[in-house]
Amino acid sequence: MEERTRSLSVRQAAFIGVGAMVGAGIFSLLGAAGEVAGAAVWLSFAIAGAIAMLQGYSFAKFGARFPSAAGLLEYVVRGYGDGHVAGILAWLILAANAIVTGMVAVSFGSYASAAVADDSTAWVKIFAVLLVIAMSALNIVGSKAVARAQSIVVVVVLTMLTVFAVSTLKNLDPHLLAFSGYPSIKDIISSVALTFFAFLGFGVVTFTAKDLANPKRQLPRAMFLALGIATVIYIAVALGVFGTLTVEKVIASGGTALAVAAEPTLGRAGYWMMSVTALFSTAGATNAGLYPAAGLSEQMAATGQFPPSLGRRFADRAPAGLLLTALVAIILAAGFDLSSIASLGSAIALLVFTLVTAGHFRVWRETGAKPWILAVAVTTTVVVLVTFVFTTLVDEPATAVALLVILGLSVGLDAVWKRRRDRRQPPAAQLKAS
Repeated sequence: MEERTRSLSVRQAAFIGVGAMVGAGIFSLLGAAGEVAGAAVWLSFAIAGAIAMLQGYSFAKFGARFPSAAGLLEYVVRGYGDGHVAGILAWLILAANAIVTGMVAVSFGSYASAAVADDSTAWVKIFAVLLVIAMSALNIVGSKAVARAQSIVVVVVLTMLTVFAVSTLKNLDPHLLAFSGYPSIKDIISSVALTFFAFLGFGVVTFTAKDLANPKRQLPRAMFLALGIATVIYIAVALGVFGTLTVEKVIASGGTALAVAAEPTLGRAGYWMMSVTALFSTAGATNAGLYPAAGLSEQMAATGQFPPSLGRRFADRAPAGLLLTALVAIILAAGFDLSSIASLGSAIALLVFTLVTAGHFRVWRETGAKPWILAVAVTTTVVVLVTFVFTTLVDEPATAVALLVILGLSVGLDAVWKRRRDRRQPPAAQLKAS
């Protein structure tokens, strides 16, 4: 059995979040964000970080009062009740988590293939699948193993990114970052939906509550530590990249922009250093992305939101929810071009986070949260989501279709399961479950 003792420290819980955030975005987002925000990507990261901090405040207050293995899904239940809203959002988060995990694994495969297999497309898929399998095995071993691996990964990644940031910031060209070359405020705000993708991992911190000795004190600290580290790193890296390369060069470099930007100051060794950093970072993000699946599925199955089969453990060790998430991630990584729906994770996360914090208004007296901060958090997230829909999503039909399909599947799965569940239960149990 996985260890049930509360075994994580604040640093370990924060590093699980940092590992999920840093690997999820910084190595693949700069080119896409640069197409929208130009050299103002650093400002886009700063705004996205501020919005994530506001949401993090809501989640930290929720988690301190209602710590649970279900993480932010527990907050949904507290805000909206244990009914259809909670069920739909649970399926939605599980699906989005599998998509993001698959995307990050493919990013790992791209770097690994470039390093040892001459950019072979087949090897990109093979490396991605092998990574998901390896990280799933690590999660089956237990949360302590996840935390130890994540600590190593985060220390390596942060060290190398710090070296990169310091070297490029010392030699940047101020003219490349001149305000006169920035696009309109509307474009910068629109790009926030993309850069916010790099902060999605902070939601993973909420799932560490079950492994913290004192969630009331430790969870808020872990949340803000993770977000603070990620925000500083993102801003520094964005300034370094766009202060070294032209916007056109960053866009053309795609996922290797950091490695290309490292060459002028660190030489070829800098290019390889950032490539190795990308491997560590994306491996850590895959590890952290799989971490919530077990707790979420088991808690939702225990409350009747998911079928009991998703709450079981095979051989008393392997959580069904984790295996399902890993399987979907493998299928997506091996069989689909995930680059066409790169912004899907942001759209779903913005929607979910908005609903979670909106539900916080119903229990703010219990959590001790300040209503005006919750109002600012909801307002800023809605502004970014609406701007994203009207400026980006309309030009990405694949993302729009995928978003609608996932929403439809979440609603359908919840409705089908609840109908079957209610047919099996006596009237008294149905009343309690609803």
